[in-house]
Amino acid sequence: MGRMTDLDATQDPGASGSTAAVTGAPATDPAPGPATDPTTRLFSRSIVISGTRCLLAYVVFPWVLPLLGIAKGVGPFIGIVISVVAIGFNVASIRRFWVARHRWRYAITALNVSVIALLTILLWIDVRDLL
Repeated sequence: MGRMTDLDATQDPGASGSTAAVTGAPATDPAPGPATDPTTRLFSRSIVISGTRCLLAYVVFPWVLPLLGIAKGVGPFIGIVISVVAIGFNVASIRRFWVARHRWRYAITALNVSVIALLTILLWIDVRDLL
């Protein structure tokens, strides 16, 4: 294989990853990755909180803790708090996607609205269980 030149590296970025590999200059990322994008992080956080709420409400509180003999009847109280927090994060996620004019804002809005609807139902069930 022949020696690669700067021209070859700019024409085929997949060959070396960047021109920095050829020129010896330090490599820099042109844009932040998905893990550092604040909009993506907020969306991920809202989904994780919603998932945690479901895990606690349907696995930990009704099955695990009673098997251990603790936290009987605590589920609805914690479910209400987690539901409210999760709904808040979902609303913030929707707002952030729209403010950023993110290309996935319609799909993410639909997903977040679906999660909010499910959390609202669960919130209603928890309130009903307390009354």
